[in-house]
Amino acid sequence: MLHLLKSGQWTASRSSGPGGQHRDKASTRAELTIDRDSLAALEPALADRLAAALDLDQRPLRISVQDERSLSRNQEIAVERLAELVAEALAPPPPARRPTRPSRARREARLASKARRGADKRLRRPPNDEA
Repeated sequence: MLHLLKSGQWTASRSSGPGGQHRDKASTRAELTIDRDSLAALEPALADRLAAALDLDQRPLRISVQDERSLSRNQEIAVERLAELVAEALAPPPPARRPTRPSRARREARLASKARRGADKRLRRPPNDEA
């Protein structure tokens, strides 16, 4: 995680939103850019997994924050968001669903229901006058 922060590029620019004159003069928007080359110091398997999850092969990851009025606080929020993204990307996949068979009672209930439907439909037929 620290390596990503060191190898990523920070830029600051003017942000929109509240702040009055301060907003017009100070660069408080924090933007962190991380590309595929930033993962070079990580072990290859980990780097590949992160790159695939964050789609770094197609485009760099940009985290832009302008929620607060101070640049340092916006940078802290960007680091928190990066940590969340990395944690999501490296989380193990959920276990595969193990298929289960319907219970005997469930199978019998299904067959009884089909028999009831069939009986209802038989009653709708016109009477048979051959007897």
